[in-house]
Amino acid sequence: MAVHCPECGFVAGEGANFCPKCGAYLGDIHAHEEPTTATYRVGDTGEVAAVDLAQVRESGGAALVVRAGGGREGESFPLAGERVTIGRRPESDLFLDDVTVSRDHAIVVSRHDGWHIDDLGSLNGTYVNRRRIDSSLLSDGDEVQVGKYKLTFLAR
Repeated sequence: MAVHCPECGFVAGEGANFCPKCGAYLGDIHAHEEPTTATYRVGDTGEVAAVDLAQVRESGGAALVVRAGGGREGESFPLAGERVTIGRRPESDLFLDDVTVSRDHAIVVSRHDGWHIDDLGSLNGTYVNRRRIDSSLLSDGDEVQVGKYKLTFLAR
């Protein structure tokens, strides 16, 4: 069954969680359905391993899940330690290889009140829930945009 986006009216395909045109969250429309997005991580040897998001939440951890961009949809990045760097630099903890991403684009930092994302002076900016930010406290379900990549923040 196709669904009309409440924000732009675009007809999204069956089971879509986000509008393919404007990116609006369609989860309220699908509240009665089980989530359909699979998440995974790429191991050190290149193998793909499934990630159980319920287990991530139960372990007290947080994660960023790629929702769109670069053909990496569903890839999950658990937030470990006190900080996670995001950028086009291969040494970044979250390496996003695209010209829309600055070499040192943003950093996710664990502070006393939760996880924060800070823009590091990137050219294209960092967005949380479609608003450009310098720094923002992240809440469960927040949409983070870095270049052409859209990620969802999952808290404990």
